[in-house]
Amino acid sequence: MSDAKLLALSPLDGRYAGKVDALRPIFSEFGLIKARVHVEVEWLLALAAEPGIVELAPFGTAAAKRLRALAAQFSTDDAARVKEIERTTNHDVKAVEYLIKERLSDDTELGPALEFVHFACTSEDINNLSYALMLQQARRDVLLPKLDELIARLRDMAHAHAALPMLSRTHGQTASPTTVGKELANVVARLDRQRAVLAALPMPGKINGAVGNYNAHVASYPDVDWAKFSQAFVASLGLDWQPYTTQIEPHDGIAELCDAHKRIDTICIDLCRDIWGYISLGYFKQAVKAGEVGSSTMPHKVNPIDFENAEGNFGIANALFEHFATKLPISRWQRDLTDSTVLRALGTAFGHALVGFDALLRGLGKLSVNPERLQADLDAAWEVLAEAVQTVMRRHGLPNPYEQLKALTRGHGITEESMRAFIASLDLPADAKQRLMQMTPSSYTGLADPLARDA
Repeated sequence: MSDAKLLALSPLDGRYAGKVDALRPIFSEFGLIKARVHVEVEWLLALAAEPGIVELAPFGTAAAKRLRALAAQFSTDDAARVKEIERTTNHDVKAVEYLIKERLSDDTELGPALEFVHFACTSEDINNLSYALMLQQARRDVLLPKLDELIARLRDMAHAHAALPMLSRTHGQTASPTTVGKELANVVARLDRQRAVLAALPMPGKINGAVGNYNAHVASYPDVDWAKFSQAFVASLGLDWQPYTTQIEPHDGIAELCDAHKRIDTICIDLCRDIWGYISLGYFKQAVKAGEVGSSTMPHKVNPIDFENAEGNFGIANALFEHFATKLPISRWQRDLTDSTVLRALGTAFGHALVGFDALLRGLGKLSVNPERLQADLDAAWEVLAEAVQTVMRRHGLPNPYEQLKALTRGHGITEESMRAFIASLDLPADAKQRLMQMTPSSYTGLADPLARDA
């Protein structure tokens, strides 16, 4: 490990650095600066294409290509130059504007147009669109594919173990049996639903000036339909137009995204804790990796560390997502700057979520079911058939079925023999009695098998 990683303040830049490489080009300082350059370049191109802005002629093909290359080929050296300029300006967005002007000043066609770089914009016009583009890219290229990988893994496991019976434990006590596959299918269904929500969320953006009223725009070019122009520009970036704002885009869209991801992480935490418990019960075994140590003092241990790691990282992510969702939509009057430093931490939340996904997938990959242990618990839980027996008794009008089964089972050890003896004593139709007599805890799983296969 390099000294830089050993000295990193955040584990995302140290211990887990390699696990978040996919997010680094998006949410890093470099990623933010590059996104700003992209927005500034596209704004200049859009202004040049508007006939009402007579002082700015449309750019030729070569000039437009050079502009877009500045954004597309933006390098870490370019970003370093922006930071150098920022040391003088003490303003990060203004430094981007100056960098663009510096790089284009020698161009005979673009040089005369340089004062239209950042034209009529406040910094937030550039920033909100940049963050929206960053979040959109992270969702599309990193987060949804990783979530899809997890859902696919769980679906495969649900199908593979659709018919494998397992004792349920409501309130930690024995309850009506299920199957391993059905319990995993429950998670698949939850994640599928939240995945659809996350993917469909709009990503709003605005470009309407210092307080959202196009003041400078109208003062300069009163005959241009600036609201229509703004809408078309935001849409051209692949974003959703936000028509009503103060100086800042209100960040409700980011809050929605954070809330959606928080629900996904919460479902994953729920899964991690359940799998942890099933491992403790012996329902799952974990593959042993050569050389790994489970405990520094107890050599026998194989700890569920991947699920614990995932739970911890999802928890950190959710603490940040919660803060983002409740803080970002709040800004004093027409603007305060408290959102600026908070937005810079977006990548941290998604980074911990990504580490959580990887740990959860790694843990699932080590699991194998233990049918013998599952069967042993089922064979020792004949009392779970009380539900089936008393329900059939209700159907056929026998007196006090619930109370009879409660007296038989509650606080008493129920065996196969005692349960069958009780069923044999019931005044039930022969076919109903026969079905109950043939029933076992392992076979009493309802529709769990087909439900799991349909997930």
